[in-house]
Amino acid sequence: MTDEDALRDRIGQFLARNFPQIELHGGSYDVAHLDAEEGSVTVLLTGACDGCGISDLTISAVRSRLLSQFPELTDVTVETGVGAEAGPMQDDFSDVPF
Repeated sequence: MTDEDALRDRIGQFLARNFPQIELHGGSYDVAHLDAEEGSVTVLLTGACDGCGISDLTISAVRSRLLSQFPELTDVTVETGVGAEAGPMQDDFSDVPF
């Protein structure tokens, strides 16, 4: 297993452990792109996340938590299946209980 594969697995496990509501509410996530050398990752939220009223909050929380928990990541992009991308962090949602 390469370092990049190991990081991909760690990110997936982190998302499953810290954001179970994504799947509980009919959504799913995928590490769509990872470049461990550059420190960049793109997470795609699909299913019920498309058009969900709180998807912006989920996007911000996922982005913030990945950046805080994985020091090797410097660029985190989170998108819904329809291509809406999280912009620059405006709020800190690290205290949101999910």
